[in-house]
Amino acid sequence: MITQKMKYALKALMVMADERSGRGRALRIEEIAQLSGAPKRFLEHILLEIRNAGVIASIRGRNGGYILVKDPSAVSLSELLRLIDGPIAPLACLSRRAYQRCEDCSDEQSCRIRKVFAEVFWSYLLIIDSLTLADLTRSPAAAEQVFSGA
Repeated sequence: MITQKMKYALKALMVMADERSGRGRALRIEEIAQLSGAPKRFLEHILLEIRNAGVIASIRGRNGGYILVKDPSAVSLSELLRLIDGPIAPLACLSRRAYQRCEDCSDEQSCRIRKVFAEVFWSYLLIIDSLTLADLTRSPAAAEQVFSGA
């Protein structure tokens, strides 16, 4: 399950990626908050994290604000999830980047819990690793075609 913080991050990025509202120009945080429906006080911290990851940039001055610097098709949803919410594996022993052995497990190879959750998690990873910000910004009809395989 993604956190509310992640939902705010995605909504803000979708606004910045939208050709009609933001693509190619800096948006003030107030504009992003209004267009995304995310509270400004939370967005300040979220956008700072995303900026530090190199997905967006902040521009100072009168016409300043935040601007998307990466192409939406190059912004991985799985990387955003890890950035905002942390590890996405259901068990620490399945995590690629935050691996930790389970304290109560004597043998990972024979652990039934690990085996079942690994199968589910790898299926999830195949899907989530293939999605980008561009997938979120497509029209509903176009998105339906992507997910139906048409």
